[in-house]
Amino acid sequence: LLLVLLLPALAAGLAGMLQPRDTPSRERRELGGLWSFRADLSPGRDAGFAQRWYRRPLRQSGPVIDMPVPASFNDITQDPSLENYIGWVWYEKEVLLPLRWLQGDPAPRVVLRFGSAHYYSVVWVNGVQVVEHEGGHLPFEADISSVVQASPGALCRITVALNNTLTPHTLPPGSIQYMNDKTRYPKNYFVQNTKFDFFNYAGIHRPVVLYTTPPAYIDDITVTTSSSESVAVVQYQVSVLGSTAYSLSLSLRDQEGKVVATGDGAVGELKVLNPSLWWPYLMHENPGYLYSLEVKMQAQVSGALLEDVYTLPVGIRTVHVTSSQFLINGRPFYFHGVNKHEDADIRGKGLDWPLIVKDFNLLRWLGANSFRTSHYPYAEEIMDLCDAYGIVVIDESPGVGIKLPESFGNKSLQHHLAVMEELIRRDKNRPSVVMWSVANEPASELPPAAHYFKTVIAHTKALDPSRPVTFVTDANYALDHGAPYVDVICVNSYFSWYHDPGHLEVIPLQLTAQFENWYKTYQKPIIQSEYGADSVPGLHSDPPLMFSEEYQKAMLREYHSVFDKKRKEYVIGELIWNFADFMTNQGTTRVLGNKKGIFTRQRQPKAAAFVLRDRYWKIANESSCLPPVITSHALFL
Repeated sequence: LLLVLLLPALAAGLAGMLQPRDTPSRERRELGGLWSFRADLSPGRDAGFAQRWYRRPLRQSGPVIDMPVPASFNDITQDPSLENYIGWVWYEKEVLLPLRWLQGDPAPRVVLRFGSAHYYSVVWVNGVQVVEHEGGHLPFEADISSVVQASPGALCRITVALNNTLTPHTLPPGSIQYMNDKTRYPKNYFVQNTKFDFFNYAGIHRPVVLYTTPPAYIDDITVTTSSSESVAVVQYQVSVLGSTAYSLSLSLRDQEGKVVATGDGAVGELKVLNPSLWWPYLMHENPGYLYSLEVKMQAQVSGALLEDVYTLPVGIRTVHVTSSQFLINGRPFYFHGVNKHEDADIRGKGLDWPLIVKDFNLLRWLGANSFRTSHYPYAEEIMDLCDAYGIVVIDESPGVGIKLPESFGNKSLQHHLAVMEELIRRDKNRPSVVMWSVANEPASELPPAAHYFKTVIAHTKALDPSRPVTFVTDANYALDHGAPYVDVICVNSYFSWYHDPGHLEVIPLQLTAQFENWYKTYQKPIIQSEYGADSVPGLHSDPPLMFSEEYQKAMLREYHSVFDKKRKEYVIGELIWNFADFMTNQGTTRVLGNKKGIFTRQRQPKAAAFVLRDRYWKIANESSCLPPVITSHALFL
C-alpha cells in the first residue's frame, strides 16, 4: 500500500544549501505559476508508480488539472476529496532552458531546487529520477546538468510525486487508522491521525527554482561573529566543489558599498573596525544592519579558468545566556513577540508575498521584536526579512506532536537528527536566529524522552556551538525528562482556558507557581512561549465569558500582571498564541479553525491586538537606550 513510503531514501552526505541568488556567475529562474496536477485516487494510492506516470507527460496518462505553485492543493478546488486527501499527488511542469545553460566548454552546472514540498518527494527530469527527499518545510535540490544537457533545445519536463502521509517516525509524526467496520465505513476507508492543532496542508509550498553555477563552484559558506567595543571579527569557512585547484578572495562591504575588510583562503577571519552591530527591532535606531560578504572563487577545470561569485548578507551580533538573562550584543533582551503559522485563505501554507509583507507591517505596528517559527521552519523569504528588519527568531524544527512512545525510538531519532542538520545548514548564517527549538510540546514526561532529547540537543550544539538550544514544553516541571538539557526553559500554559476554563481568578496563583517551580528546579531563564484564549471576532460579553473578545483581553491582562513581576527576575520573554487565527482539522471545539489569534485569519485586529500593542511599545520604551520619544507613531506609522 501507498501509506508506507514506497521508495528508499537516497543516501548522500549533506552538501551546502546556499540560497539561490543572481550573481555575475550565476543565474536563477523561478518556476512558479500553473503546474499540471493529479491526485492518485487508486485504492492503494500506487497507480502512479505501477503505471510509471513519470515516463511521459502527465496529461498522456490521464486527466490533469491546473494547480498553482507555490500553494497547498487542499483548498484550491471545489473537490471535497482533495481537502483531506492523504497519499500521493503528482505535479508536472515543462520548461525551455536557455541554450547558454546547456552548452559550453565546460558547460555550466544546472540545479533544480525546491524551497519545500510537503511531505515526501520524488522528482524526475525527463523521466530520470534526480532526487528524493523526506520532510517538509526545508529545501532540497538536485544537479540535473547531465539530464538536461543531453537534449539541448528540448522541453525540460519536471515531474514530482508528493506524499503527505505522516507516520510515527516522520516529523511531525502521525498515524494512519483504517476503519474496518464495513457497516459504518466504505471499503478501504482510512484517516490520518495527528497530535498537533493545525491543518496538515500539503503541496509544493515554496518556490521551485532552476539555477546555474560554474562546474567548479562555491558550495557552502559558514560565518560566525564576535565583537568588542571597537572591533568585530567575522570568522568564515568556505567550501568549494568541482576543483581542487582554486583560490578564494573575500570582501566585506557595509551598506554604503564601502569595503571594510578583505581576506583570502577557505578559512580565516575578517576584522572590522568600529562595526555597525546587528540589533533587534526597537533596541537601536538602525535595527537589522547587514553587511555584504562577497566571496570570489577562481578555479582551473580542464584547462579553463572559471570564476564563481556569491554574496552573503552578514549581521554582526553575539548571543549569550546566563541563569536569568538573554543577552544580545551584551545587552539584556526581552522577547515580546508572537507565535505564528504559515497559514492563509485559499493558498494554505503556500508562499504569498503580499501576506508576508502585511504580516511584517503588523508585527512592527504591534511593537513585536520576535517570533517563534511554530511549529516548523518558515520560508527563507520570511527569514530574509527578519534579518533585514531586526526581528529576532526562535527557529523551530517540525518536531511537533511527538506523543507516541514509538516516536522516541531510534528510527525517529535518526530522522530528527537529519532534520536538525538540514535546518542548521539552511539558517546557520542568519543573525535573526538566536536560538534553535528542537520540538514543541513533546511527551517529555515519558522515560525515553531523556535519551532522545539529550541526543538531539547535543547534536544540535555540535552542529552550531554559537547558539543556545531549547524545546518548548507543556509537561510538569518535576516530570520533564528533556528540560535538563536545554539552555532556556520555554513553557506553554493555558490557565483558565484548557485548565479551569472560565476562571480567570486562578491565573495569578497558577502562573506564579509555574515560574517559581521551573526556576527553582533548573536555575535557567524562562520564556512563556505560549499563552492565550480563543475569541470569535465580534462576539462580546461583559462580564467576560469564554470565546468573547473581552475574555481574551482579560486573560492577557492577568498573565501580563505576573509577567511584569517575574521579568524583573528571570522571565526573559512572552510570546502570544497566536498572531492570527489559523485553520485546523475539523472538530467540535474548532469552528473553522483555531481562533486564538489577536488578528483574524484575514489580518484584521481583534480587541486583544490593541492591548498587546500598548504593552509591547511600553516595554520597548522602558528597555530602549533610545530617547523616550520612540513610540509606535514615531518609528512606524
